[in-house]
Amino acid sequence: MKLKRRQRLGQYRIEAHLSSGGFADVYRAYDTVEGIRVAIKIPQGKLVDAETLDTFRREVRTVARLDHPNILPIKTAGTIDGHFCIVTPLGIESLGDRLQRRMARDTAMVFSEQLLEALAFAHKRKIAHLDIKPENMILFPDKRLRLADFGLARVAQRTLAASGSGTVGYLSPDQALGKPSLRSDVFSAGLILWRLMSGQVPEWPFSWPFPGAAKVESKYNPGLIRLVRQATYVDDSKRYASAVPMLAAFQKLRPKALL
Repeated sequence: MKLKRRQRLGQYRIEAHLSSGGFADVYRAYDTVEGIRVAIKIPQGKLVDAETLDTFRREVRTVARLDHPNILPIKTAGTIDGHFCIVTPLGIESLGDRLQRRMARDTAMVFSEQLLEALAFAHKRKIAHLDIKPENMILFPDKRLRLADFGLARVAQRTLAASGSGTVGYLSPDQALGKPSLRSDVFSAGLILWRLMSGQVPEWPFSWPFPGAAKVESKYNPGLIRLVRQATYVDDSKRYASAVPMLAAFQKLRPKALL
């Protein structure tokens, strides 16, 4: 049952239902103690049992290690008035929402770099995200992107009837076969970069050139196109081993990315 407007959960007052996913509902709420608005994610009750909650608590401890400007922090996670709640800062909108409107090429590059910065930081610590998609990238003022939901994919994988975790549109073939790794995140990030550049999402069998190639080739450096190509090989052994070398390659190209 969805929460109602003005319903109280401890110190939080619900203001609006923002979205529903396969695993949780997200609400905008007002923190009556801190005097700020926050996002509250509540896993759907039918998917949550004691074992799942224990698993998620372990994941929260993992996420707590990821203190980075482009990773969405968890303010608190625990049971409030009978609901397991994950409380985070409230952004303006998701990248998925932003992609519904025209975007300048330089802005697309800003978001691309911030995504890779977040992933590289996590990958250096051997932590994979496993559910890279525009809806999990929250935008804040001054074009700040923060990657959300680290850890949730692994919990959802244990609770949802699916082959692997993640969202089908951005899922790597290896992850879909139940063999996720850091290279799975690289693949998904490559698809995000291509969507930012072309406005289109490549689909299985991920044949090259991807849709929108003519548009991309007329506006972006060929090196950047090769970077996306290397990130999205179906054979994961041909991809970047992690987001760390992918970020380094991107930053080398960044000053001359636009034609």
